[in-house]
Amino acid sequence: MLRSVASTVARRATLTSSRGVPSVAAPHAMTFHSSVRREEESKEVEAPKGGIFGTGLSNWYALPIGMTAAVPLINFDLYVINEETQLAAVFVAFCVAVYTSGGDAIYKSLDERAQVILKEHNEAEDKVIAALEQKLDFLKANQNMVQDFESINSIREDAYVKLNAAGAIKPKHDFKLQVERVLGMVATEEASVAEKTKVALMSEATAAVTEAFVGSKQLKKSALDAAIATIKGDDKKSAADPVKDEFVNFFKAKAAAAKKADDGSEEAAQRAALIAKMNAVCKTEGFFFEFDADGKPKMTV
Repeated sequence: MLRSVASTVARRATLTSSRGVPSVAAPHAMTFHSSVRREEESKEVEAPKGGIFGTGLSNWYALPIGMTAAVPLINFDLYVINEETQLAAVFVAFCVAVYTSGGDAIYKSLDERAQVILKEHNEAEDKVIAALEQKLDFLKANQNMVQDFESINSIREDAYVKLNAAGAIKPKHDFKLQVERVLGMVATEEASVAEKTKVALMSEATAAVTEAFVGSKQLKKSALDAAIATIKGDDKKSAADPVKDEFVNFFKAKAAAAKKADDGSEEAAQRAALIAKMNAVCKTEGFFFEFDADGKPKMTV
């Protein structure tokens, strides 16, 4: 019933509005001309009037018109008030009550939520823009990357050339240092052996001369006379020094005995010990050479 009444009302309203709208002539073809624009042509087309059915009357007049039209509609059973109508009225009343009493609160709540969402969206956009700007700066900074790598490769090639030139000289320099190190070891070892031999000879000579003076009264008397003559200033008697003569005699006898008993074994043992020590140093420090049993160097590289 409600649908049939609504259809009838809509049909009548359409007919009424169609009668009230003036007919509009079809637009005619306009020709181009170069004359001065007339004032009538320059007027803008007026906007259509609003209000009820385009009449320009205020929409508030629809209330009395609706009340006036509702009486015959209800009287002639054109519009029947039933449970659907009551439900629709209650729903409309509820909507009006909610709009008038809580519309502002609902609007503010939704607007605050919208502002929060907009703020979060703007912050996310700002972060994205900042990241893109940073990436742009990075790309701008890397515009000369090809030239930088070319410069690095050029510097690397120059460094390799210089290293190769230095590499050709460095082994010679290292070999010179190694030879100097071995010569220093030989000199040190010879000085050490000579010092030990001298100390041993002096100890043996001192012991032999002391023993000779202890066992000979003549040597004691001669040494005493020489000391007294030296004190008195007698050059003739002080020139003869029995202690010195005994040391000289001991060294002459020692040299003669060593010459007779020298079979080269002691010197060979010292040489072997020195060669073993030098070979140990050569292996430990990675020298370019070593020594054979005869003491001759041989290259190992």
